[in-house]
Amino acid sequence: MNGHGHGGGGEFDSGQYHSDDKLMSKNYDFQLMGRLLKYIRPYWFVFLVSLVVIMLLSIAELAGPRLIGLGIDEVDAEKVLSALRSHILLTLAAIYLGIEILKSIFTYLTEYLLAYLAQKIMFDLRMKVFSHLQNMSLSFFDKNPVGRLVTRTINDIHTMSDFFAMGLVTIFRDFFFIIVLISYMFWLNAQLALLALSVMPLLAILTFFIKSKMRRTFGEERRKIAAINGYLQENISGMRIVQLFNREPKHFKKFTDLNDDHFDSSYLGVIYHALFVPSIRIFSGIALCLIIYYGGGQVVQNLIEVGLLYTFYEYTRRFFEPIRDLADKYTLFLRAMASAERIFTILDTKEAIKDPATPRTLTNMQGEVEFRNVTFSYDNQRDVTKNMSFKIKPGESVAFVGITGAGKSTLINLLCRFYDVNEGRITIDGIDIRTVNQADLRKNLGIVLQDVFLFSGNIINNIRLRDDNITLEQVEEVATYVNAHTFIEKLPGQYYAPVEERGSTLSTGQRQLLSFARALAFDPKILILDEATASVDVQTEHYIQEAIRKLIKDRTSIIIAHRLSTIQNVDRIIVLHKGEIRENGTHQELLAKRGIYYKLFQVQYNQQLL
Repeated sequence: MNGHGHGGGGEFDSGQYHSDDKLMSKNYDFQLMGRLLKYIRPYWFVFLVSLVVIMLLSIAELAGPRLIGLGIDEVDAEKVLSALRSHILLTLAAIYLGIEILKSIFTYLTEYLLAYLAQKIMFDLRMKVFSHLQNMSLSFFDKNPVGRLVTRTINDIHTMSDFFAMGLVTIFRDFFFIIVLISYMFWLNAQLALLALSVMPLLAILTFFIKSKMRRTFGEERRKIAAINGYLQENISGMRIVQLFNREPKHFKKFTDLNDDHFDSSYLGVIYHALFVPSIRIFSGIALCLIIYYGGGQVVQNLIEVGLLYTFYEYTRRFFEPIRDLADKYTLFLRAMASAERIFTILDTKEAIKDPATPRTLTNMQGEVEFRNVTFSYDNQRDVTKNMSFKIKPGESVAFVGITGAGKSTLINLLCRFYDVNEGRITIDGIDIRTVNQADLRKNLGIVLQDVFLFSGNIINNIRLRDDNITLEQVEEVATYVNAHTFIEKLPGQYYAPVEERGSTLSTGQRQLLSFARALAFDPKILILDEATASVDVQTEHYIQEAIRKLIKDRTSIIIAHRLSTIQNVDRIIVLHKGEIRENGTHQELLAKRGIYYKLFQVQYNQQLL
């Protein structure tokens, strides 16, 4: 409909939408994390079991090096024979094997439970976002490109799924492992434990520096991938125009620039991450050297046993493994928080058009429509309709005409309550449409637009929109009524013939007839035709006009048309100009006035003669 290019209400507007590159604070990260954790609540048992299994796995990880260390201590020249007699080494080996088997079982359970948890959360989030988008007003979609919304619903939720599957519980595992490991190391030997941790202050400083740089790259990266998706979606949808005007090189250059920008942001993040990982390895090497040097001296002086030195060597090496793992998860955490911010921005955006708390119902609808002093502006600056008032009686057919921008399609937007009026009121059967649920209102309206949208699928589902209560016989009846049955029965599969995206394999006239059948299949009390015959050939227009004459009988009908020849037989014609009603009457009455309608008719008549 016209007017989709105008600004509308809604907090998730263009400015806010493109602010997804802002740097989030740590406090804001924790706020987002708190909201994300709420999605775990329905699966708290799975999450709890995952934590328990992870804790058991962490404890099992500690057992291996200590068992080997004890075994080394037992293999002493003076104790070999007694060790063999007591089967201590055999017992230690059996225990080690049992622990490895348990670790394998725990690892499998962890992977399975985390994957299940992530998939369920991703499912719930995607359903919630899609449901929320369906309830948003048209003004929201006016300002938010489709490609960016697809990025939010698919890419960002997938990023969060990776975080839940590989990040969140794994972070708990790493933190738990580090805490247990440090505690046990201090219990075994406080001096060696302090030595192993002596490099941590320097590592913390480096971590803070590099990660602060990395944080800045993720907002940019996600914003630019959203820009790529938006530009790609727009170009694929408009490929006919791109090729018709030979704009492929220019559009390719624009896409290259966007892709280069995204590459630069991603590459910078890769560099920071690549610097951080070997830095951890360097500090790990320093700590191991210190343990070997100091611990070796302790062994020589017989202050500690070789097995304990080996145990600390392994614990120190393993201590830095979760540090490296946490570095990777921090990257994932930043990506997830950036994605969560954008998803919650959508979910936090309130509908501009809301249903009333105590709605009224439209029962035994007669179809009287009245606009009372209606003023409306898309951008709160320029009024599209100005103090407009008119009444359409039940069963009356009224056509609205006027030049482009006169406000014709805006009337349809307001009647369908895609937008709310700024001043005045619109009533149906004397009931203000703002006091009625939107679904209850729209089920009584049948709309045929100039730009017909068809869904991928087949003919029958594009007519009944997957409403199985509408039978095939009813679909055939309405299709026959609007002369669509003639071309449908020639298609392979007939009513089950496949329909490609946006009905690309059907002609403009065929799509228009299907749209007409769709409107009639739901038996509306009020029929709205918005430029319904503006883009069809003469024969198809004849078919539609024949159906219109049948349909508008005893049905309130609102017709918007550029072809004045198609509305000569309606009950009344209202002429709009700059958002105001200038003329009102029948075709002959308006011609007799020799005003705006007369001039429009003369222009079209002369064009037809030419």
